[in-house]
Amino acid sequence: MINDIVILGGGSAGWMTAMIMARAWAKKPIRITLLESSEVGIIGVGEGSTPALRNFFDIMNIPETEWMPACNATYKCGITFSGWSTRPGFESYYHPFPSMVDSHTLPMFIRNAQQRLAGEAVEAHPKHFFLSQRLAEKSLAPKAQHHFPFDTQYGYHFDAVLLGQFLKTKAVAMGVQHRVCHVQDVVLDARGNIQHLVSDAGELLAADFFVDASGFAGILSQKTLATPFVSYGNVLFNDAAVAMPTAMESIIPSQTFATALRNGWAWKIPLTERFGNGYVYSSTFCSADDAERELREHLGLADADVPVRHLKMKVGRVTQPWHRNCLTVGLAQGFIEPLEATALFLIQQTVAIFVELFEQSGFTDQHQASFNQRINDQFDGTRDYIVTHYKTGSRNDSDYWRANTADPDGVSESLRALYQCWKRGGNLAAEVKRQAIEKYYPVASWYCIFAGMGIFPPVRSSNAAAKSRLELQQLDDFIARCALNFDDHRAVLAQLRKA
Repeated sequence: MINDIVILGGGSAGWMTAMIMARAWAKKPIRITLLESSEVGIIGVGEGSTPALRNFFDIMNIPETEWMPACNATYKCGITFSGWSTRPGFESYYHPFPSMVDSHTLPMFIRNAQQRLAGEAVEAHPKHFFLSQRLAEKSLAPKAQHHFPFDTQYGYHFDAVLLGQFLKTKAVAMGVQHRVCHVQDVVLDARGNIQHLVSDAGELLAADFFVDASGFAGILSQKTLATPFVSYGNVLFNDAAVAMPTAMESIIPSQTFATALRNGWAWKIPLTERFGNGYVYSSTFCSADDAERELREHLGLADADVPVRHLKMKVGRVTQPWHRNCLTVGLAQGFIEPLEATALFLIQQTVAIFVELFEQSGFTDQHQASFNQRINDQFDGTRDYIVTHYKTGSRNDSDYWRANTADPDGVSESLRALYQCWKRGGNLAAEVKRQAIEKYYPVASWYCIFAGMGIFPPVRSSNAAAKSRLELQQLDDFIARCALNFDDHRAVLAQLRKA
C-alpha cells in the first residue's frame, strides 16, 4: 500500500491526473500533492480534443453548463483537412467523429470505396456519408433535440490555460493538496527509486510514488531516471509551431480546420470569443521567421500588429511511461503532433489504465511491463494514423512535401500493410481487424483518410454509376432530415451560458 503520491507539474496533464487518481482512491488513505512552479509556464496552446474529454467530464459528474463557459469552450464535430491532396475533387476532406446514425450510412461508404477501388464509377468521397459532416458544414452543435434517438459523439475546443485553471479548482475541491514551489533537485534511494524532491527553499518532499507532469523537460522520467526516449522524427518531421489569435466571426464553426501550407499545416480552432490559429512546421525546412511570415499571410494579417508565440516540440515517447516508482504523463511522456488533437486523450488513457492496474496488483509493480507495452502500443498506433496524413498526401510544391510523400521508408509494418491492402483493392476493414488496431482508430477513420485523399485507380466501369447516384440521393435526404434535429452552434453555446 502507498500513502503519498506527489505530482510534479500542473497544467491539464497534472491536474487531470490528480482528479482521476483522487476519484479512484477517494476511500483510501492516499494523500495526493501536486507541486507547481511559479517559474515554469504551461504550453497552453492545444485547444482541441477527441470525444474522450466528454467521457472524462461525465465520469467526474461535471456538466457542460459548468465547465464549457468557464473555458470559452465550443463543440467539435470533427476536422476538415484542406490542401493536403492535389487530386481533383479531393482537395479537402472531413474526418468525422462517430454517431449512431453511421450504422445506417457507413456500410454504403465502405461498399462504395471498395467498388471505387475496383474501378467502378461510384461516389466514394467521405463528405457524402456522415451526419457529422453535415453538422459541421452548417455550423450546428452536435447536441440533438431531446426527441432525436441517436447519440452523436463530439469533442471540444477550449482555452487550454482556462481549462488547466478549472481542473485545478476541481482537483483541490476533491482533496488534492496544491503546493507552489520550484524543484531544484531529485534524490534517488539505494535501489534507484525516487526518494524525495528538493525545493528551492531546501524543503525535502518525500512520497511513495511520483508522477512526472513536468512537460517537455521530463525532470523525473528522463533527466533523473534516464528513461530512454524514442523519437518519431524519422516519420513526423514537424518540431515547431507558431501561434496567434484572430477575432471570432458572426458564425462559430463546430469543427477544427487543418490546412496544409508550404512547410507544414495551419490549425484554426473556434472558441467562443476568438479563433486560435497556429502553424506546425519542420525547422529543418523552414525558419521561425519564415513560418511566422507564412502564417500571417495565410491569415491575411501580414502587416497586423498581433503578437505570436513560438514553440518547440519534442515528438516521440518514452520507452517506459511507468518506470520504477514514477508514472510519466503529458508532454513528459511523449507528444504526437497536434494534428488529430490526441494529447488529452493519451493522458486520460495512461492514467486511467495505470490506476486500474496499480490497484489490481495491490499497489505493486506487478503489471508494470504489460502496462508499458499497452500504452506504447497506443502511442505508436496513434502515430501511424497521423503519419498517414503525410504519406497519402500528393503535394510536391516544396522540399518538405516531397520528403513527406516519398516512398514510406521508416513507417511501421502495420502501416505498410494497410497501404498495400488499399492499393491492391483489398478489404481494408478486414485488414484493420486482422491487426487489431481498431482500438487506436476505427475502420471508418481509415477509410476516410484513404478515400478522402483520393487514392483511387482510374475508372474502368460505369455499370454501378446510375444505381449509386440514386442511393446517394436517398442517403443525402436521410442525413438532411437528421440534421434538422440540431440547432445553431452559437445559439446552443449561448444557452449553456444562461443555464
